[in-house]
Amino acid sequence: MGLVTRPARSTEDGAADLELLRRVAAGDRGAVDDLYQRFRRPAFALARRVLADDVLAEDVLQDVFLGIWRDPGAFDGTRGSVASWLLTMVHHKAVDAVRREESHRRRTARAEDDLALSAPVQTSDVEDDAWERMEAGRVRSALRALPEPQREALTLAYYGGYTQREVAALTGTPLGTVKTRMLAGMRRLKDTLGTGVPGAAGVTPFDGTAR
Repeated sequence: MGLVTRPARSTEDGAADLELLRRVAAGDRGAVDDLYQRFRRPAFALARRVLADDVLAEDVLQDVFLGIWRDPGAFDGTRGSVASWLLTMVHHKAVDAVRREESHRRRTARAEDDLALSAPVQTSDVEDDAWERMEAGRVRSALRALPEPQREALTLAYYGGYTQREVAALTGTPLGTVKTRMLAGMRRLKDTLGTGVPGAAGVTPFDGTAR
């Protein structure tokens, strides 16, 4: 992703940054806001360059400044300025977010592929084979029509082999929210397909150990 660019800052700026950090360490919530205003532009620009996504970049900034509030003592003045320390954290958090997003895309793609292949294909009857493929295509289309949170929860839980608790952990979502999304998604799939979803028969979305 390249090296973190250090902003050109004067000695006065560096002293002001240190003072803000001291205020944060003393429990001054307003100091975090002041620090955010001082660094928002370069920090957002850096996160946006790594992530190519405004929403994710803002999430990274919130994560970084929340971390500063929780542990201002993490700054080590012997290793550089407040500015270089803060922007290095932004860079690391942004790279981590890229990895999480890529991992999420791979999990979802694998689960959707498993869904498409879930219908039996070992048959000598050409008509049966064509029917199974058509049904798999219908389910795939119906899944893709769901809102992203519902599709993710269903594909991971029912076709990825994860329990609802594991889905909650993988997606960073409360367990109750995962259950609600799965129930809503199942209802929409049944409305669309007129039947249950292959692989989900006999499993209630509120079973905490459902697979």
